[in-house]
Amino acid sequence: MVKHIVFWKIKEDLDLDGVYAEMKIRVEAMNGEIPGLLKVELGRDFSASEAAYDVALYAEIESREALPTYQDHPKHLHVKEFIGAVTCQRCVVDYET
Repeated sequence: MVKHIVFWKIKEDLDLDGVYAEMKIRVEAMNGEIPGLLKVELGRDFSASEAAYDVALYAEIESREALPTYQDHPKHLHVKEFIGAVTCQRCVVDYET
């Protein structure tokens, strides 16, 4: 299984609450819609630490081989396009368990 974790910072000139709410709807709508994607969830940071990012995605993907299917799926690309427009920084880690 692959754990796929992404962190984003939301652009400062945008409403964090509104952007997060829309991101959550779009991201979690991918559950059950993409082959190999077992689970995906979105969470918002509450620590307000200087080192913190605003939003985190946690996903479980069936296998390393299924990762490109998820990444290239039209539903993921649609979500990715929206997120790219509202964020200014991104970090990602993929690891196997």
